[in-house]
Amino acid sequence: MNENQQSLLLESAARFPPPKGVRLSYGTAGFRADASLLESTVFRVGILAALRSLKTGSVIGLMITASHNKVSDNGIKVADPSGGMLTQDWEPFSDAIANAPDPHSLLQLITEFVKKEEIGFEGRQPAAEVLLGRDTRPSGEALLEAAKQGITSIIGAIGTDMGVVTTPQLHWMVRARNGGLEASESSYFHQLSTSFRCLMDLKPEGISKNGNDATLLVDGADGVGGEKLEQFKKMLAGLCIEVRNRGDGILNEGVGADYVQKEKVAPRSFGSADTGLRCASLDGDADRLVYFSVLSNENNKIELVDGDKILSLFALFIKEQLSILNEGEDKKGNDSYQARLGVVQTAYANGASTDYLKEMGLEVVLTPTGVKYLHEKAAEFDIGIYFEANGHGTILFSEAFLCWLETSHKTLLSTSEGSVKQKAASRLLAVSQLINQAVGDALSGLLLVEVILKYMGWSIHRWNELYHDLPSRQLKVKVVDRTAVVTANAETVTVQPIGIQEAMNAEIAKYPRGRCFIRPSGTEDVIRVYAEATTQDAADALASSVARLVDQYLGFGSS
Repeated sequence: MNENQQSLLLESAARFPPPKGVRLSYGTAGFRADASLLESTVFRVGILAALRSLKTGSVIGLMITASHNKVSDNGIKVADPSGGMLTQDWEPFSDAIANAPDPHSLLQLITEFVKKEEIGFEGRQPAAEVLLGRDTRPSGEALLEAAKQGITSIIGAIGTDMGVVTTPQLHWMVRARNGGLEASESSYFHQLSTSFRCLMDLKPEGISKNGNDATLLVDGADGVGGEKLEQFKKMLAGLCIEVRNRGDGILNEGVGADYVQKEKVAPRSFGSADTGLRCASLDGDADRLVYFSVLSNENNKIELVDGDKILSLFALFIKEQLSILNEGEDKKGNDSYQARLGVVQTAYANGASTDYLKEMGLEVVLTPTGVKYLHEKAAEFDIGIYFEANGHGTILFSEAFLCWLETSHKTLLSTSEGSVKQKAASRLLAVSQLINQAVGDALSGLLLVEVILKYMGWSIHRWNELYHDLPSRQLKVKVVDRTAVVTANAETVTVQPIGIQEAMNAEIAKYPRGRCFIRPSGTEDVIRVYAEATTQDAADALASSVARLVDQYLGFGSS
């Protein structure tokens, strides 16, 4: 790193002093805090993104959003060349530079990191490129400017403003650019609408319509997703959508997928007039999706169809298409490809959903909580499907499987066009284009749900009957030191403190279909307790008894 580069970094960093007494940490959601505290951090993440671009020789993304948080918050996250999240190897560096107390400390950290990572500054024009996106928050514009300043403090690096976009759109654009494709909102809409139309055209004949489910009502969370869907719906022949909460209220306040999923009540602008209709809710930056239908009562209660049910619907459809393709094939033949289909969940997935998926003959794998773990595990399959109950998830297709599928599809078109096998291959190819393989995407997920429901001829109520969730309860217990809890087996077993798992097992054994686990919070000194049983009273009682055990082993009175 030459002197010009060093002096530019020092000069730029001096304009963005970090707030006193604030320490931030890069997690699954990137950095997130009150927007007034973030300017310095966003500037520094701009530097990191430019360095990441230099290191990988690829375009990197920066998204300014706080997703489902309140409107006064904001955040920033990095999209890697694949369109996925920032590699975990760089997270410690992001923490270090965000919390460097002054420009000289910052420069020292960058200099050491550049040397360690062997990042070259010469030889490429532009030296680095970063695509920038933001959601609809009022603080987004100023933070975007800070990010640009960070990017351009690396000589030759450029920041390209993609405007107001959903988080999944920005991730998709990064993936597209690095794949040699056009990265624009119009190309995103074109790909989704084309693959949606293809799937709609491949519906079986004679499937009955979904009764009074003709129109889909969508809660846009007063965020960017509602705005985009309002534009996009004009391109979706065969699907009637009414978007509510598309910017006329306060972002994420009494609206959005997070609110609907946690509170299990209808969002603002939905009520008794919508009883029984098919409704969906996006979160503030449109990377989460849940469905619901309003019950006929006065307190806005709903029947929730969460991420577990979305996952089950996708798994059911894809398994059926694979079965059609493999029917009558010689497993040892050259043309056969026994695709490995896997479903990835966390311990928070409702036990009834896991049981249902296993009963369908699917391979179900658990990972620790966090999208990065789910995504990584799903990538190990030919087709990997992951979803969290909160509505964040996607489907990943391996390059090897897609290559085989495209070849098979061409052969089927020339030998048996219009056959059930050719149509199954067409559907799977269209799903791989419709679903956003970079990251969970509420818009592409919504279109896939809609087309599968039409393919099945199902109403939301028929879909919701796939299985019945076990009642559950989540609690938090304040502790002296959350790191005293060490878990294993994807957080389902507690190995420390010694003895607590045995005590928990004794409590769990008291309840039919009882299940309970504990895990330390990632952000505060609390232990999270999750419990399930056949009745709500039993789930509540199990959660409470395990919370008492946590307090006994780890609480303030335990020492």
